[in-house]
Amino acid sequence: MDKETAVNVPQPRRRSSPSASLSQHVIHEEADLALSEVQRVDIRVRSLNVEITTFKSEFERPKSFLRPKQHPKTLNAIIQKNVLSNVSADFPSGTVSAIIGGSGSGKTTLLNVVAERMTGGIFNATGSKSFNGSPYLRSVRSAYVMQQDVLLPTLTVRETLRYAADLRLPPPVTQEQRRDIVERVILELSLKECADTRIGNNVHRGCSGGEKRRVSIGVQLLANPSVLFLDEPTTGLDATSALQIVRTLKDLARKGRTIVVSVHQPRSEIWRLLDNVVLLSRGSLLYSGSTKDALPYFKEQCFEIPPLVNPAEFLIDLAAIDNRSEEAEITSTARVESLTAAWEDEYQNHLWTEKEMSEPAESGPTADPGPSVAHAKVPYSRQMTVLTARTFLVTIRDPMGLAGSLFEAIGMGVLTGWIFLNLDRSLQGIRSREGALYTASSLQGYLILIYECWRLALDIQVFDRERNEGVVTVGAFLTSRRLARFLLEDFPVPVVFSVIFYFMVGFDPNAAQFFVFFSVTLLTHYIAVCLATLCVSVSREFAGSSLVANLAYTLQSMACGYFINSQQIPVYTRWLKYAAYVFWAFTGLAANEFITPGGGEYGAFYDCPYSRDPSDLRCKEYTGRFILDSLGFQASIWRPPVILLGFAVGFYLLAAVLLQFWRVEIELAKARKGEEIDHAAGKEKIRARSAEETRVINVRLDGYALDIRKHNMLRRRPVTLSILQPTSTLFESGTLNVIMGPSGSGKTSLLHSMAHRLHSTIATEYQTRGRMLFNEAVPSESVVRSLTSFVVQDDDALVASLTVKETLRFAAKLRLPKWMSTSEKVAKADDVLIKLGLKGVANNVVGDNLTKGISGGEKRRVSIAVQILTDPKILLLDEPTSGLDAFTAMSIMDVLQKMASEGRTIILTVHQARSDLFSRFGNVLLLARGGYPVYSGKAERMLSYFQNLGHECPQATNPADFALDIVSVDIQHAAREATSREKVRSLIMSWNSAEGGVVRQTSNIATPAELGSLRRQMNPFRITFPLVLHRSSINLRRLPAILTARLAQITSMGIILALFFAPLKHDYRAVQSRVGFIQEIGALYFVGMLQNIGIYPNERDVFYREQDDGAYSVEVFLLSYTLLEMPFEIIASTLFGILGAYAINLQRTVQMIFILAFNSFCIVNCGESIGILFNTFFSHAGFAVQITSILLSVANVLGGIMSLNVPSFLQALNHLSPVKYSFANVTPYAMENIHFTCSDSERLPNGHCPIENGEQVLQLYNLQTNAGLNIMALGVCTIIYRLLAYLVLKVTRMHWSLKSFRKASETSE
Repeated sequence: MDKETAVNVPQPRRRSSPSASLSQHVIHEEADLALSEVQRVDIRVRSLNVEITTFKSEFERPKSFLRPKQHPKTLNAIIQKNVLSNVSADFPSGTVSAIIGGSGSGKTTLLNVVAERMTGGIFNATGSKSFNGSPYLRSVRSAYVMQQDVLLPTLTVRETLRYAADLRLPPPVTQEQRRDIVERVILELSLKECADTRIGNNVHRGCSGGEKRRVSIGVQLLANPSVLFLDEPTTGLDATSALQIVRTLKDLARKGRTIVVSVHQPRSEIWRLLDNVVLLSRGSLLYSGSTKDALPYFKEQCFEIPPLVNPAEFLIDLAAIDNRSEEAEITSTARVESLTAAWEDEYQNHLWTEKEMSEPAESGPTADPGPSVAHAKVPYSRQMTVLTARTFLVTIRDPMGLAGSLFEAIGMGVLTGWIFLNLDRSLQGIRSREGALYTASSLQGYLILIYECWRLALDIQVFDRERNEGVVTVGAFLTSRRLARFLLEDFPVPVVFSVIFYFMVGFDPNAAQFFVFFSVTLLTHYIAVCLATLCVSVSREFAGSSLVANLAYTLQSMACGYFINSQQIPVYTRWLKYAAYVFWAFTGLAANEFITPGGGEYGAFYDCPYSRDPSDLRCKEYTGRFILDSLGFQASIWRPPVILLGFAVGFYLLAAVLLQFWRVEIELAKARKGEEIDHAAGKEKIRARSAEETRVINVRLDGYALDIRKHNMLRRRPVTLSILQPTSTLFESGTLNVIMGPSGSGKTSLLHSMAHRLHSTIATEYQTRGRMLFNEAVPSESVVRSLTSFVVQDDDALVASLTVKETLRFAAKLRLPKWMSTSEKVAKADDVLIKLGLKGVANNVVGDNLTKGISGGEKRRVSIAVQILTDPKILLLDEPTSGLDAFTAMSIMDVLQKMASEGRTIILTVHQARSDLFSRFGNVLLLARGGYPVYSGKAERMLSYFQNLGHECPQATNPADFALDIVSVDIQHAAREATSREKVRSLIMSWNSAEGGVVRQTSNIATPAELGSLRRQMNPFRITFPLVLHRSSINLRRLPAILTARLAQITSMGIILALFFAPLKHDYRAVQSRVGFIQEIGALYFVGMLQNIGIYPNERDVFYREQDDGAYSVEVFLLSYTLLEMPFEIIASTLFGILGAYAINLQRTVQMIFILAFNSFCIVNCGESIGILFNTFFSHAGFAVQITSILLSVANVLGGIMSLNVPSFLQALNHLSPVKYSFANVTPYAMENIHFTCSDSERLPNGHCPIENGEQVLQLYNLQTNAGLNIMALGVCTIIYRLLAYLVLKVTRMHWSLKSFRKASETSE
């Protein structure tokens, strides 16, 4: 027996070579992927069991480094879940092995455990796995293709693969060879047509989902692995592309590689390419062995495959638990249990009677050799070069992000420079100079810190993937990131800010002083980006990293010596100033200004009204030395820059250590207790409707076409791209209307356009031509939205923290008509849940990328269930079976066919249809790449149509696969490309010349008014608001990180302020400290903005999707968001008020508690409103963060304490800022009946203290105002800000506004 193809698993029968069963028409004789030879690796898995630990509450998760089972406080909170039970399998070298089974069967878990992707305290695996006899996967070269496509959206396909090759193919492979390999991979994966297309994302469309999938596979192929793991590589691909992918994998396996894949619904030709199969059901093993022996084995178990049935679909059906009814569940469970027991008996009876793995593969290690043996990595110098070039390219292709950084520098420089414009040299001017220096040393760096946290929280995903793959080191990633952005951001931003701000403020035009100012600004910039890296190393989510950053910055600003005199800081926290980089930056800038390089004994001398002699005691307050001493700073100009450099290096190294050793782990969401589903409740009132009872709607496209116009400010004329060519077709009610075509044929764009879900932006405009008719009438947009439900490809609209049952019940209560009772709505939700086979995961949390919940296929079914709850007249589904196993896909189609039989119009796109599904298709629209129609009509007539054109479908071939094959261009090889391209061109021309492709049908509804009568009305506010509020409260309660951040941001800030300010004294130095504490209230503005950014974007995206479905209104969403936000703000603000009044000793009265609490609440609430406004107005969240941060910083500077000489225009503009009203009411109350003392050295020549009472402080800062009136103004400002956020959100959701604007502008031209 050939050792390369032998499958050594315990089975009683003899195995022959699996290659003998391969059909010759699916083998690529010509394919030769030019990758070097690899070490052969045999994988053996024995008695594998996987148990996952979850917790009854997220707050009971242990915070120590003990494993969960060892932590004494959590023993009673542990919930154990078995996901794999006694699984054994062999994956020999030179073979393609598939793991199959239904959704939730454990396919991905098995793949992840073998690939060592599941580690950490919550996963407990027993059993053994070996690679050529070694238990270490790192002893061999391996690669892993994830389900999610983690790619850089601004790179093209070719660029993505070239950079991947440069990082994965070490010497002696030359650059020319790497480029050649990339081009071969592009051909092998049929990526030639989109090679120069950008990857794209949900904001900027680029490659299709199938093309992204192939790019992800290509990236891993370039690693030239001995072992390649692929998690559902064919999901999202059309049948032809899926076959081409598996053909490529088969070719790679023939060269000695070990290929292990999980597959949902492989076509029959793919089954013939597989060598081994592992069949799972709910974590139990039903079969593991050769594909050629699988069907005979199950025949022995009395399960014989019917004629002309796909073997893979047959096996998946056997392993499926059908929980759509109690009877079916009992029957299917008994079948699966018997098959599980049968395989266990088979395993026991023949327990390793065969020779253990025959012989070890060539040069296979037997002990842990360390990573260097198997993983020859590219040199560090090449990593640096490649990552620097890639980051540079990504940065310049993000114009909004790059513009945001430069705009921040210009905006902060101009606005703050305007605030401190040409400061005089009076006493008030000196105070303003201190504020200007603090702005330069602290606020500028803070904005960079927050923006870099946001950007790095996105970019770190690619690093985590590449780091796990072993192709990128931490040092190369961090260093290249800064090198790439040195000329784009790191140097220009400090230069622009320094030049604008320094000379606008009116600092001395001295070259040496400007150089010191710029040096400190540059170092502060680098410290900010390194600190941001440290924060993201602690928490990958922006909500967590921004919390860490904000607390770190608060500590920095407290210890810097501006808000509180450094000599006034309590002894127990005074040492922190030496650990605060802002302290050294402020010290350096202050010494540079007040001492000046080469300054004399008194330093700089300002305009003393008494004398021009700095030694005159009356002019002591006007000497730089006195000013610096009053701030508590040392007179050193050159020492602070050196220390700042040390801070930058220190933060960089600490971030590198955390990234190196603190790995990101996936959390598992626990199943939650819920009431049992009542199968009978309310069903007596729910019955299926016949087609005769339902008023049907037929949808006809008449020359319907779709174009995209790209507007660019640098080009006068927009560029027009055709997505869908003029298409005429009829989608009838009562049957399944299917749109088919390869990736890039415009299927998804067509559905989005029909559902009116394509929203134009300033840069991108969608244009349709032709007509879409509902029963021969042109419907309005409101009618289309009302009559149509749309199931999109992704599942972003699902709330991750809700269970499946909660998701459907909330959807039912929100969407079903108000005349239905709550019990009827719940019964309808439970009925749909059962029909879609979700009963087994009803109490499981949906989950997301960081929290493992239900499987991808189960999420797909939940999204479908949400849309079919309302029994829509027209249901559009974009690839509803993508990501589903064959059995579940058939279950979904059963439900859709039943809906169609009741008179509804069902239109769906299909990538991969199982063999027995095509007979259910009613009408088919077949598109070729580029959006060209090739066929439109009855499914039953399609094969005869193509037969008349000389393309006959073989008898044993799936008709759906045949149709996709003939309209696809084979671009893997030049000869076949020319032939297939000519074939597709002739098919397009034949259809265009055909007559009578679409028959116009008479309708029983012909007027828009009659269509309008069928509109589904949105439920009233009184129904939807309590539901959305309840759902949002559940979501927030189950997000402990967000919940903690909302309570901790304000409270932690109050505690930090108390540590530095408490207790405030009554001497002269305490004047600065008291005013500094009041200034710190303005920092709560940023807290509100950060809290909003942490949660609002995700909730906004869910709301957008649900509002498109007509679930609820803008008013409901924003009011529920506001009411959930306010309790946390009230509680935290009250605690802040208590700390400020009593602990800090601003004024120890109940009145001061309420004043501080009210001001804190209003400032935070206004920050939330600003966040809502800009995160709604700008789709680029990073740009929104930059703009928001600039405005908040300017508002703080304009507040009336940091700058005392504000230009008149800005003073008028300042009336829009809540910070102004906050300072104007807190300061008078805080200074009421306050008297200050001073030391003899601080007294003026007349014997008086410089400031003796609170009234003089108010005079100095121009804050002699009506405090009560300013409190009222602050409350009004808070309400206006939230109303303004509401108006922006309301207008943004009126999609017609942009179209109207464009039409008006075109008319005027």
